[in-house]
Amino acid sequence: MSEPAITREDGPTKGRYVARVDGIDAEAELTYSRAGPKLIIADHTEVPDVFRGKGLGRLLATCSARSLTPSARSTPNGRMFSRTEPDAVDR
Repeated sequence: MSEPAITREDGPTKGRYVARVDGIDAEAELTYSRAGPKLIIADHTEVPDVFRGKGLGRLLATCSARSLTPSARSTPNGRMFSRTEPDAVDR
């Protein structure tokens, strides 16, 4: 599998990180909601079967956590995010 391309689609109250791989007609995503100027809630992570076991869920969680400013916090709405990126839960 070639390297995944991660993109961020950001709206005023919601957004998502998307992982795509050339030649594969599927995408993995992590969706989030903005609960305020300094709080982001990771709502959902979806990883299709074709990507299972390849680390894309962890990669999406890492990209999301790294995009936060030092004064912002991310709260997971599910176990996967907090397990894979524990430092992002309360930044």
